[in-house]
Amino acid sequence: MNEGQVIAYDREKGLVTLISDSNYREPGGPKFDVLPPITIRVPEKASEMGPAPAGGRLMRLDTRNCQAVVFDSAAQDLKTIGYSPVEQHLKVAGDDGRLRGVAFPVVDRQRKTVTVYARREQALVTFTVPDEFLALPEDSWREGDEIRYYYKDPGQALRLMNVTRTEIGKAGK
Repeated sequence: MNEGQVIAYDREKGLVTLISDSNYREPGGPKFDVLPPITIRVPEKASEMGPAPAGGRLMRLDTRNCQAVVFDSAAQDLKTIGYSPVEQHLKVAGDDGRLRGVAFPVVDRQRKTVTVYARREQALVTFTVPDEFLALPEDSWREGDEIRYYYKDPGQALRLMNVTRTEIGKAGK
C-alpha cells in the first residue's frame, strides 16, 4: 500500500503522478515530500477505483510561518515560497459558504494576490508573493487530491481510493 498527493492525472492514459507521504505512520500529519514523484497506472477494473483524482502542486500551506511548499516540475523538487498574508481565515470547514461556487486557486495578477483553500489546514488565505512566483501556473497553488492505493507491481494499482473525495462515513451504505 502507498499514499500520496496527486500532482497530475492523465485520464486518457490512465496514469496518476504523485508525491508519496514520508509520514505514513501518522495519518493525521502527512508529509508529501518523497521525491522523485512516481507514476502509476490506475486499476484495470473501473470498479476498483473511486472518484478520479485531481492534480495540484501545492504540497503544504504553513499559515504560521507564512510559507507555501510547491512542487516545481521543471526542477523536480519542492520549493518553499514565503508569502505575505493579505487575509487569512482559519477553521474554515469544506462546506463553508465562502467556498461555495469558487474554483480555487484564485490568482489575481492585477492585484498580485493568490487565494487558496487548504483542506487539511482548513485555511482560506489570500496572500501576495514575489512576481516571479505569481507567474507560476495556477495548479502550483492548488492542492492535489490525496490517494491511497494497493499494488503487487509498484507501477500498477490494483485498488485506488481517492481519500479527499470519498466520504468514509457513507462508504458501503
